[in-house]
Amino acid sequence: MTAPLVAVAHGSRDPRSAATIHALLDVVRAARPDLDVRVAFLDLSAPRVGDVLSAVHGDGHSAAVVIPLLLGRAFHARVDVPAAVADVERRYPRFRVHVSDVLGPDPRLDGAAWRRLLDEGADPDDPELGVVLAGAGSSHAAANRLVADVADRWQAKAAWAGVVPAFAAAAEPDVPAAIEALRARGARRFAVASWFLAPGLLPDRITGLAREHATDPLIAPPMADDEGVADLILHRYAETLTAAPLQLPAAL
Repeated sequence: MTAPLVAVAHGSRDPRSAATIHALLDVVRAARPDLDVRVAFLDLSAPRVGDVLSAVHGDGHSAAVVIPLLLGRAFHARVDVPAAVADVERRYPRFRVHVSDVLGPDPRLDGAAWRRLLDEGADPDDPELGVVLAGAGSSHAAANRLVADVADRWQAKAAWAGVVPAFAAAAEPDVPAAIEALRARGARRFAVASWFLAPGLLPDRITGLAREHATDPLIAPPMADDEGVADLILHRYAETLTAAPLQLPAAL
């Protein structure tokens, strides 16, 4: 039996978020129709991680592979996911849950966000365009640095006036400060790229601030069900199996 892939997203009260995550996993299923792919959430949405892993165990599997649908190694990756997995393994001592690395950093994420931005009309050859690369923000500096690194790579390959990271919460700069920094570099038009997987409260906050502080900015949607993100999920699954081969009982 192949170990099921359990994709774990953060969760949101916004129903668009869960719907987007389900759409992303539909792309994964289309790429690997032989694979048992299930969706779980850490909070605010159902089903929860513990319930999904219990169902996997109840279906007769001795192992599962959890893929955190998280863009960086902030609190949820370092604390929430391991805690949920440890709770399940305490309840089912013979059930093994292998956890992959988070999604970022990876060039496939860069590509997904870049495609979304260009699909909205951003021209890489426009020297008067200022681009805000907007993420959630974290108290964990390395997670914020990941977004800033993507901004630096984009700056190096486009003719834009600038690319500046901005954060919805817990980190600086915020969107207004990023827009002002871009104006100082000569930007006359503005676009917002999304370092989010799905819509929700924080992306909406980013959009609202951008429209308050710039005239008719281009707003790229989240990475969502981009095929590159789906490919990355399957890559994380494969590398986790390679790093920790699953020993399944012969009776199964």
